[in-house]
Amino acid sequence: MTVRQLLGETLLIDGIEVVDPLLPDRKVGKAYVYRGSSGWEVSGFYRRSENDRWHPFLMVLDESHALIRLKVGDPNVMKRAESDPQLEAVP
Repeated sequence: MTVRQLLGETLLIDGIEVVDPLLPDRKVGKAYVYRGSSGWEVSGFYRRSENDRWHPFLMVLDESHALIRLKVGDPNVMKRAESDPQLEAVP
């Protein structure tokens, strides 16, 4: 499963636009993939549409690329993060 798919499924967003480390034509910020203590860590930015601002994310994956934790800078998912232990949202 790709980072784009994991983000869309976890945040319940269809048609998510993602700026990630594997996308050479980045529109915003820096994005990274690096080895973490429990697997991999991927950072980047996403938005719902052209009318949305870019939201930063940090995704922690295990060795098999399953989601461990997702931290996003998106106030629109604050409520959802309260009931999802894998999701952390910051304003």
